[in-house]
Formats: sequence, structure tokens, C-alpha cells
Amino acid sequence: MSVPFATFGPGILICTRTDITNGTPVNVGYAQEFSLEYAGTTKQLFGQNQLPLVVARSTIKVTGKIKAAVLSGIAMNNLFWGQTNSTATGQLLWTIGSTFSLSTVSGASTVPIQVGSSLTFDADLGVTYASNGLPFRRVSTGLETSSGLYSVASTAPGLYGFSAADSTNLSAGTTMPIKVTYSSTTATGTSLLIANQLIGTSPTFQLDYYTNLNQPTGKAFIVRCYAAIASKLSMQFKLEDFQMPEYEFDLFANAAGNLVNQVFPENS
Repeated sequence: MSVPFATFGPGILICTRTDITNGTPVNVGYAQEFSLEYAGTTKQLFGQNQLPLVVARSTIKVTGKIKAAVLSGIAMNNLFWGQTNSTATGQLLWTIGSTFSLSTVSGASTVPIQVGSSLTFDADLGVTYASNGLPFRRVSTGLETSSGLYSVASTAPGLYGFSAADSTNLSAGTTMPIKVTYSSTTATGTSLLIANQLIGTSPTFQLDYYTNLNQPTGKAFIVRCYAAIASKLSMQFKLEDFQMPEYEFDLFANAAGNLVNQVFPENS
């Protein structure tokens, strides 16, 4: 007895932008879920009896969903944002867990720490005492008035100042937990800058799906959606769970009038 054709698992999803010339195919990234739904509107014609005489189907709305296991800025841009030159090499990084050493304490109204000498300083995210985790308060002037204050120089980005009133708590060489963001233009990582675009600006893409139970001897099931437009992108960050971006999209017919091509491995 032959085993009936069946599929198992989410398969492979490749999306290619169709609103630009030479759109690059992008693997959505270890797909976790993929679904298509065809929903038609119907109209019933009634006479004198309870049941309709005839039912006709009108328009059909075709929607789909994708859940991916991998965060990809390129995939997000191709499927949802459709921006030009919005992805760039490099990252905006955090100094989580990093500490910086005080240079001096005595004989100065402020105690400086330079955190931007070996990195490109971007923004201050706060300072705490290493001993108890209590936060400092950021001020623009008056550092000498009391302890627990700090400032960030606008003319020297990344230069932190601390009150000499903290000299009883701080000494030269003391490390301070300072959280900052800084930019990196190395070849690692991608930055996706999302800008405000005109209404109606949206990418369209072709979606190719492949699944094969019991590779390589299994039978493949293939779906090609010729024209799609994303309607929703969601990201949920939870305790004790992985973050998986989800995409929702609508399908429509392409210029040739085709919607979907489904390829079955059996004549059944």
C-alpha cells in the first residue's frame, strides 16, 4: 500500500520584491508558520421557503501569515517597509555591563570620564553606583553642589562629569557602570532606519514556498504567490520565549491575471 501524499512542517519561504528592478530573493528565515486563507463573500436568494433557492459567491479575499524564527532587517524591509537605501552595514550598540574608570578626583570641581575615545558615542542611557546600583541624576550645571549628579558634555560627546562631592565615595581608578549607545560601522550587522513615507508607499513581492516530507526521497509541494502586499508586521518580546516576527499579507492577481500556482506531486 502506497503512502498517501502529505506535508509536514513549515517548509521554506523565499520572498522577492516585484515593485523594483532585479529584486533580490530573500529567505524569510527558518519559517515557523505559513498559512493561506481564501475567504469569499456569498449572497443567498430566498423565496417563500426557509432555505435559499440559490447561493452565489462574489469577491474572494486571499490573505496569508508568516512567522519566522530569525530577525532579518533585509526581510522586514523587503516584505513590509520597502524603503530605498534604508539598510546599511553597521550597528547601534549598547555598553551593557561595561564600566569606565575615573581619571582623577582631587583638585577638580568635576571628575571626568571619557567613554567616546575608543567608540563613536551616540547617546547617554544613565549612570549607577557600582556598589549599590542606585542611579545618578543627570544635570547640565551645578555638579559641585551635591553628590549623585553627572553631566554629559555637549561639545565633547562621551565626556562624563561627576561632582567632586562624590570624592568620599569615588577615587581615581574607580569604575562606574555607564550605559551608552555607540555606533559601529564594521562589517558585522545591519541597521534598518525606518522613515516616514507617503501614504501608498509599499513593496509588493512574490512568495515561493517549498516543503518536502522525508527529504530527499519525499514528494515536494510547491506554492507560488505571484503578487502580495504586507498588511501587518508584529514583534512580541516575552519572558521565557523566543521573539518571532510575524507578517500578515494580502494576495492579488498579477498583470497576467494569475494569483497562485500550487504544484502537487501526484495526480490526485
